[in-house]
Amino acid sequence: MAGIYLHIPFCKRACHYCDFHFSTSLKYKEEMIEAILQEISLRKIYLQNQTVETIYFGGGTPSVLEAAEIERILNHITGIFSVSSDAEITLEANPDDLNSKKVKELRNTPINRFSIGTQSFFDEDLIWMNRPHNAIEAETSIKRVQDAGFENITLDLIYGFPLLTNQKWVSNIIIALQLDVPHISSYSITVEPKTALASFIKRGKQAIMSDAQSADQFVILMEKLEDAGFEHYEISNFAKPGRYSKHNSNYWNGIPYLGVGPSAHSFNGETRQWNVADNGRYIESLSNAQVPAEIEELTLTDRVNEYIMTSLRTMWGMDLNKIKNDFGPDYKSEIEKSLIPFIANNSITQKENSVVLTRHGKLFADHIAGELFLEEGS
Repeated sequence: MAGIYLHIPFCKRACHYCDFHFSTSLKYKEEMIEAILQEISLRKIYLQNQTVETIYFGGGTPSVLEAAEIERILNHITGIFSVSSDAEITLEANPDDLNSKKVKELRNTPINRFSIGTQSFFDEDLIWMNRPHNAIEAETSIKRVQDAGFENITLDLIYGFPLLTNQKWVSNIIIALQLDVPHISSYSITVEPKTALASFIKRGKQAIMSDAQSADQFVILMEKLEDAGFEHYEISNFAKPGRYSKHNSNYWNGIPYLGVGPSAHSFNGETRQWNVADNGRYIESLSNAQVPAEIEELTLTDRVNEYIMTSLRTMWGMDLNKIKNDFGPDYKSEIEKSLIPFIANNSITQKENSVVLTRHGKLFADHIAGELFLEEGS
């Protein structure tokens, strides 16, 4: 099995915190679609005839595409790859794009899952983020999609920024639960270089983000959603039992995926590949039947570290037997030694060969994974 990710590099405006690759001009949208179709054709052997079980439109803001354009891309994919009849096909969407006409049109496409970029249900937060939608649209867009018959919906929420008091954060979580979606993704705001937020902080126009606030609100999130019956199946993702994102779960489980579009990444188990993050160069290169990408060959140690990083983020955790069988007993022994202090400070629990982060450990997931990484030649 395998997945396909499509990076649609267009947005109506630049959110202050976002460092993903995108353009706010739609001038070359048709040329971009043609280039994406060309890349799909050129990379038909990348997945080695594996059945595609998930397709994910990300970005950027894929919902700026017309329904007919989305269907055109999907038809091209099904003409090139073997796609499962029950494939999960997700569209990331901004609330302001999901008007009645658009939702009705999307109902007639193969899209069967929505990832809606809500971020907050408070206008002042959305203005601070420079989001293109308002609080009313945040709620009504979700209800509109549900009324159209879509049940597989996830919404995004952001925490850890100065305007967000704990009281407001709890209100955001309560509203999300009242909307009765089966999946919620939530992320602590990060200050990425070359973003407007980083510039505001550097010039003293914005206070720095508080790690303590972020940690407190992450704990609140875990408590509230778990009390509501959601499973914390990945650090940033919560779902009702069995309603996990198949696409992202496959990523965390090391399933191969093809990334199409400027800046998109691909992984086949042995190499990583990433496309140029430049719309003009991407379009020009594909017009000459060349995929503008760099490739990294993964060493055995790279692959072990990749598994440590992705598996520890999930509720299923890291399987030491898998490490022994797939990579060798020496790797297993080295990792077991590194686990000792984290088990001692209650950051990790180990039951037989399964290693899982505790709630306390989830606050330091990236740090713990980094400490467990193996060095080349060790």
